Amino acid sequence: MEDKKKKNNSEDQAWSAMSLAWEMGSSIAIPLVLSALVGRFLDKKFGTSPWLLLVGILLAIISSTYIIYKKTTDIMNKK
Repeated sequence: MEDKKKKNNSEDQAWSAMSLAWEMGSSIAIPLVLSALVGRFLDKKFGTSPWLLLVGILLAIISSTYIIYKKTTDIMNKK
């Protein structure tokens, strides 16, 4: 009985870690891809290549950093 509890607990921790990794990865990838696409589109439209793409990537890095910081502090406060 005790072995099953330990196994279930370790499986729950593994799924929780994978869920956290997926969440953090998507918090980085989604803003980066969206801002790169929008920046590239606007660069083509206004002929400002590559400046709006670079600004979009910079904004994505800043927003991703804030999102990850916020999620990390929420996790730390729960424990």
